[in-house]
Amino acid sequence: MSNEMTLDKAQTSETEVSAVRAAPKKRSQWAEVWHRLKRDKMALCGLAILTVVVFAAVFADFIADYETVVIAQNLGDRLQGPSAQYWLGTDEFGRDIFARMIHGSRVSLLVGVLSVSISIVLGGSLGAVAGYYGGKLDNVIMRVMDVFLAVPSILLAIAIVSALGANLINLMFAISISSIPSYARVVRASVLSIRDQEFIEAARAIGASDFRIILRHIIPNSLAPVIVQGALGVAGAILATAGLSFIGLGIQPPEPEWGAMLAGGRQYLRHAWHVTTFPGLAIMITILALNLLGDGLRDALDPRLKH
Repeated sequence: MSNEMTLDKAQTSETEVSAVRAAPKKRSQWAEVWHRLKRDKMALCGLAILTVVVFAAVFADFIADYETVVIAQNLGDRLQGPSAQYWLGTDEFGRDIFARMIHGSRVSLLVGVLSVSISIVLGGSLGAVAGYYGGKLDNVIMRVMDVFLAVPSILLAIAIVSALGANLINLMFAISISSIPSYARVVRASVLSIRDQEFIEAARAIGASDFRIILRHIIPNSLAPVIVQGALGVAGAILATAGLSFIGLGIQPPEPEWGAMLAGGRQYLRHAWHVTTFPGLAIMITILALNLLGDGLRDALDPRLKH
């Protein structure tokens, strides 16, 4: 009898071990996000377009030489239409539009990513402090943010660039400053929903400092809405860069930039449609790709859609 019971226990243990081994491993949080994102075809389409743009920006120097092709003038070939030699035609100075668009993508992405990164760091820090401490400090910080929000972001960027001068650094600074309030409000709202949860109370109970709690616990758990806002913010920064360059307050000639290319070719719109059409399409497609990716990230990071 005892031998039969021992045999049954051994078989039960083997069955439990086999069941544990056969059970699928639980995905990590970011693996689960990627799994949900892969099911969104439009988001994947946006990601594919964005990958091509980033690839072109990274390898722009290998695709077209900057000195001899991008900025060198060739007045004999000015305003040529698309052909086998010039895939997208030439501009008013005979420069290859395709080569200039490739190098212009580097400027647009650089300004977009860096300005949004600065906005996230500064705005996120202010929003985290305001949401965590609350009270008078929260009131002061958010009222200052309201003052910035009272001025349209493009007008604030125009004022900053006009005062400091039109160059790449000032352009990034202007766009980042004008975007700080939106990230501060997003992070503050997330922190308000997190700061009273049990794991924050546990961190306080073991003696963790406020700086450590904000840096190690609150900010990582507030990243989901910031990532979505950042993806959409890059699109807005690229559009703002093009707008400022179009009115002469952004990237200065002969350096290629999509908005500046639009400004240079607008007077030839009737006779040489390609000079403005292709840079305009580049702006539109890149912003569309970022918006599609941002929408997909919003759905993938939304905990209500987890199940």
